[in-house]
Amino acid sequence: MTITIYHNPKCGTSRNTLEMIRKSGVEPEIIEYLKTPPSRDELVGLIARMGIPVRDLLRQKGTPYDELGLGEDKWSDDELVDFMMEHPILINRPIVVSDKGVRLCRPSEKVMDLLPGDIGTFTKEDGEVVASGAVND
Repeated sequence: MTITIYHNPKCGTSRNTLEMIRKSGVEPEIIEYLKTPPSRDELVGLIARMGIPVRDLLRQKGTPYDELGLGEDKWSDDELVDFMMEHPILINRPIVVSDKGVRLCRPSEKVMDLLPGDIGTFTKEDGEVVASGAVND
Protein backbone atom coordinates (compact mmCIF):
# COMPACT_ATOMS: atom_id res chain seq x y z
CA MET A 1 0.00 0.00 0.00
CA THR A 2 1.20 3.48 -0.77
CA ILE A 3 0.35 6.41 1.47
CA THR A 4 1.09 10.09 1.04
CA ILE A 5 0.80 12.63 3.83
CA TYR A 6 0.67 16.38 3.31
CA HIS A 7 2.55 17.17 6.49
CA ASN A 8 3.64 20.07 8.66
CA PRO A 9 6.30 18.86 11.11
CA LYS A 10 5.46 21.75 13.46
CA CYS A 11 1.88 20.44 13.90
CA GLY A 12 1.22 17.89 16.65
CA THR A 13 -1.80 16.43 14.85
CA SER A 14 0.30 15.96 11.73
CA ARG A 15 3.14 14.34 13.71
CA ASN A 16 0.71 11.96 15.44
CA THR A 17 -0.85 11.02 12.11
CA LEU A 18 2.57 10.33 10.59
CA GLU A 19 3.51 8.07 13.49
CA MET A 20 0.23 6.13 13.20
CA ILE A 21 0.97 5.55 9.51
CA ARG A 22 4.44 4.30 10.38
CA LYS A 23 3.03 2.06 13.13
CA SER A 24 0.93 0.38 10.41
CA GLY A 25 4.17 -0.70 8.74
CA VAL A 26 4.07 1.80 5.88
CA GLU A 27 6.70 4.47 5.30
CA PRO A 28 4.66 7.18 3.58
CA GLU A 29 5.67 9.71 1.01
CA ILE A 30 5.92 12.88 3.08
CA ILE A 31 5.12 16.15 1.40
CA GLU A 32 5.94 19.14 3.57
CA TYR A 33 3.28 21.23 1.89
CA LEU A 34 4.58 24.54 3.21
CA LYS A 35 7.87 23.90 1.37
CA THR A 36 6.29 22.11 -1.62
CA PRO A 37 2.64 23.15 -1.93
CA PRO A 38 0.35 21.13 -4.17
CA SER A 39 -0.48 22.62 -7.52
CA ARG A 40 -3.89 24.21 -7.90
CA ASP A 41 -5.13 21.15 -9.83
CA GLU A 42 -3.75 18.81 -7.16
CA LEU A 43 -5.40 20.80 -4.37
CA VAL A 44 -8.76 20.92 -6.14
CA GLY A 45 -8.46 17.18 -6.81
CA LEU A 46 -7.71 16.41 -3.16
CA ILE A 47 -10.71 18.45 -2.03
CA ALA A 48 -12.95 16.64 -4.53
CA ARG A 49 -11.64 13.22 -3.45
CA MET A 50 -12.24 14.09 0.22
CA GLY A 51 -15.79 15.08 -0.65
CA ILE A 52 -15.68 18.15 1.58
CA PRO A 53 -16.57 21.78 0.92
CA VAL A 54 -13.54 23.94 0.07
CA ARG A 55 -14.20 26.03 3.18
CA ASP A 56 -13.76 22.93 5.38
CA LEU A 57 -10.11 22.73 4.34
CA LEU A 58 -9.33 26.29 5.46
CA ARG A 59 -7.21 26.54 8.59
CA GLN A 60 -7.88 29.52 10.84
CA LYS A 61 -5.42 29.18 13.74
CA GLY A 62 -1.97 30.63 13.04
CA THR A 63 -2.90 31.84 9.56
CA PRO A 64 -3.92 35.10 7.85
CA TYR A 65 -7.55 33.84 7.79
CA ASP A 66 -8.95 36.77 9.78
CA GLU A 67 -6.76 39.41 8.14
CA LEU A 68 -7.96 38.27 4.72
CA GLY A 69 -11.60 38.32 5.80
CA LEU A 70 -12.08 34.65 4.96
CA GLY A 71 -14.80 34.26 7.58
CA GLU A 72 -17.12 36.25 5.33
CA ASP A 73 -19.40 34.28 3.00
CA LYS A 74 -18.58 36.48 0.01
CA TRP A 75 -15.78 34.22 -1.32
CA SER A 76 -16.38 31.63 -4.02
CA ASP A 77 -14.74 28.20 -3.85
CA ASP A 78 -12.34 29.27 -6.61
CA GLU A 79 -11.36 32.36 -4.64
CA LEU A 80 -10.82 30.30 -1.47
CA VAL A 81 -8.55 27.93 -3.42
CA ASP A 82 -6.68 30.99 -4.75
CA PHE A 83 -6.08 32.13 -1.16
CA MET A 84 -4.77 28.67 -0.23
CA MET A 85 -2.43 28.74 -3.22
CA GLU A 86 -1.13 32.17 -2.23
CA HIS A 87 -0.89 31.26 1.48
CA PRO A 88 -0.35 27.47 1.83
CA ILE A 89 -0.52 27.81 5.64
CA LEU A 90 -4.30 28.19 5.07
CA ILE A 91 -4.47 24.53 3.96
CA ASN A 92 -5.54 22.49 6.95
CA ARG A 93 -3.46 19.42 7.71
CA PRO A 94 -2.67 16.64 7.62
CA ILE A 95 -4.19 15.37 4.40
CA VAL A 96 -3.57 11.66 3.87
CA VAL A 97 -3.93 9.83 0.56
CA SER A 98 -3.99 6.03 0.52
CA ASP A 99 -5.38 3.22 -1.58
CA LYS A 100 -8.44 3.42 0.70
CA GLY A 101 -9.21 7.10 0.10
CA VAL A 102 -8.29 10.67 0.95
CA ARG A 103 -9.00 12.36 4.24
CA LEU A 104 -8.24 15.42 6.31
CA CYS A 105 -7.03 13.65 9.45
CA ARG A 106 -8.24 15.95 12.20
CA PRO A 107 -8.29 14.42 14.71
CA SER A 108 -5.29 12.26 13.86
CA GLU A 109 -7.08 8.97 14.54
CA LYS A 110 -9.15 9.53 11.40
CA VAL A 111 -6.14 8.10 9.55
CA MET A 112 -6.89 4.62 10.90
CA ASP A 113 -9.55 3.97 8.23
CA LEU A 114 -6.91 4.64 5.55
CA LEU A 115 -4.30 2.20 6.88
CA PRO A 116 -3.66 -1.36 5.68
CA GLY A 117 -4.55 -2.91 9.02
CA ASP A 118 -5.29 -2.47 12.69
CA ILE A 119 -2.51 -0.68 14.60
CA GLY A 120 -3.94 -1.54 18.02
CA THR A 121 -3.52 1.31 20.45
CA PHE A 122 -1.52 4.46 19.92
CA THR A 123 -0.47 7.10 22.43
CA LYS A 124 -0.55 10.63 21.07
CA GLU A 125 2.06 13.23 22.01
CA ASP A 126 -0.34 14.68 24.60
CA GLY A 127 -0.73 11.27 26.29
CA GLU A 128 -4.18 10.48 24.90
CA VAL A 129 -4.50 6.80 24.02
CA VAL A 130 -6.54 5.90 20.95
CA ALA A 131 -7.46 2.48 19.64
CA SER A 132 -8.12 1.31 16.09
CA GLY A 133 -11.82 1.29 15.32
CA ALA A 134 -12.55 4.10 17.79
CA VAL A 135 -12.77 6.89 15.23
CA ASN A 136 -15.40 9.58 15.62
CA ASP A 137 -16.49 11.45 12.49
